[in-house]
Amino acid sequence: MAFYLNIVLSIVSVALIAIIILQSRGAGLGGLGGGGDFGGAGFHVRRGIERLLFNVTIGLSFVFFTLALVTVILVG
Repeated sequence: MAFYLNIVLSIVSVALIAIIILQSRGAGLGGLGGGGDFGGAGFHVRRGIERLLFNVTIGLSFVFFTLALVTVILVG
């Protein structure tokens, strides 16, 4: 059982990394270093694919955290 949980955890972690990279690609290089939009207030309304990526990131992070806890409890 722990073997299968580790496989699923690995798949979810790779998917989570890919989604986060897709999100940062839209921000540009200035947003990576903390720079970026100097004139704005720092708030941006998410629409379309940006909103979908945001919601998928939240869902995958919840699944990742839950799987990690279950794996620790079963193996631990």
